[in-house]
Amino acid sequence: MANLSPTIYDVAKEAGVSIATVSRVLNFPHRVNPTTRTAVINAIENLGYEPKAESRARALMGTRRIGILIPFFTEPSFVQRLRGIASVLNKKDYEMVIYPVDSKARSLSYLETLPMRRMLDGLIIVSQVYEPAISKRLLDYKLETVLIEFYDPNFTSLVINDEWGGELATKYLLEKGYQRIAFVGGQKQPEFGVDPISKRLAGYLKVIHQAGLSFPDEYINEYAFSPEQVLKKIIPFGLPLSIFAATDLQAIAFMKEARIMGLRIPQDIAIIGFDNIDMAEYFGLTTVHQPLDESGRIAASLLISRLTNPKQSNQHIELPLKIIQRETA
Repeated sequence: MANLSPTIYDVAKEAGVSIATVSRVLNFPHRVNPTTRTAVINAIENLGYEPKAESRARALMGTRRIGILIPFFTEPSFVQRLRGIASVLNKKDYEMVIYPVDSKARSLSYLETLPMRRMLDGLIIVSQVYEPAISKRLLDYKLETVLIEFYDPNFTSLVINDEWGGELATKYLLEKGYQRIAFVGGQKQPEFGVDPISKRLAGYLKVIHQAGLSFPDEYINEYAFSPEQVLKKIIPFGLPLSIFAATDLQAIAFMKEARIMGLRIPQDIAIIGFDNIDMAEYFGLTTVHQPLDESGRIAASLLISRLTNPKQSNQHIELPLKIIQRETA
């Protein structure tokens, strides 16, 4: 008698759970506790179970889906990345399926289950950090993947050199003659995903040390929720003052607070940001430009290229950074 393909009932029995739980793992993995989810995933892989493979194939026939795993997708920098991705996928008649990430647990649940669900032709992972086991799962299930802001030698990736960006911003302020240069990072430390702030701070510190400068501890604020409190700490050390804000949103928040305090920009306080989001031009913000839209377009184009020719070599691309000089510094 021929061997029958494993069923969802076999998976449930192997994992010691109900078939409803198996279904939740496959369709809503973030709603299942990690221990149970892992047991179900192991059972699926041990048995070689493919979830409704034939019906899924029929349902997907003639459709093309690319998944985008992305955090903070309403923030300007991530909106611009999505805009770049969409501009390519739309022209190529691919459907873009967004998987928003709001926690490390949700990111892991998607990364564990998306490959085995076989609902996607490809996946773009934006600003997510993962362990080697996830890399192996993506490879085992042959889900073509491109990474933005994270390096994995197994996949095509696009990154920037955040430390060099920090150096670039700090050198610019020094070359403009500023001798007091403070650093302000993000508004809060992220609980998951890629955190570029520490690398941008490292670039700032490197240039300051090379220049033989020494600043009070109050000048370095890796995370700062209140621009008002930071300004009140550093202004007593003297004006004029310059600030390297590690994100444009933080730079704009400091511009607003400085003006509330009656300070002139850039005469009293010069400010440089990082990202060059769309609104930076509106505010006249001098900033470090990173290719946000371009990174999305390049990632989508490279993924489609790999879907056409999976045997091509992975590419690891470092995108360029440059200063955009406007009115604030």
